[in-house]
Amino acid sequence: MTEFLDLHGQLNKVVRALADGAMQQHGLHLGQDHLLSQLWARDGQTPGELAAAGGVSTPAVVKMADRMSAAGLLTRARDQKDNRLVRLWLTDKGRSLQKPIEKARRELDDALTADLRPEQKDLLMGALKTVYVTALALHSADRRDA
Repeated sequence: MTEFLDLHGQLNKVVRALADGAMQQHGLHLGQDHLLSQLWARDGQTPGELAAAGGVSTPAVVKMADRMSAAGLLTRARDQKDNRLVRLWLTDKGRSLQKPIEKARRELDDALTADLRPEQKDLLMGALKTVYVTALALHSADRRDA
């Protein structure tokens, strides 16, 4: 029986669709909010740094940065100390999205968990964190074996 996998897959599709809709209201594609969030925390990171922190590939970040640059959310600039590196910097437009995006994400989070009692939400979050750590360990083991 793959009850966990089936439920996770169904939940993931619905939550991604809801999150994508919330981000589209601000002119973003799903995932761009995560990249912005990393830059709001520390502006001027390299695509490699952003990829490592986000658990995605560097080419995925570069492709996302291309779109975000075209939308006026960030700019690229060579590193002042190491000309081989490119750093991504928020524009005023990119910075201005912080509060509305954080609000939209918080509202979706609250709506999705509204029917849970506080202790249920705590239990759910703890269980999800445990499953995530286990999944990371399994993924790392698979990569070592490959």
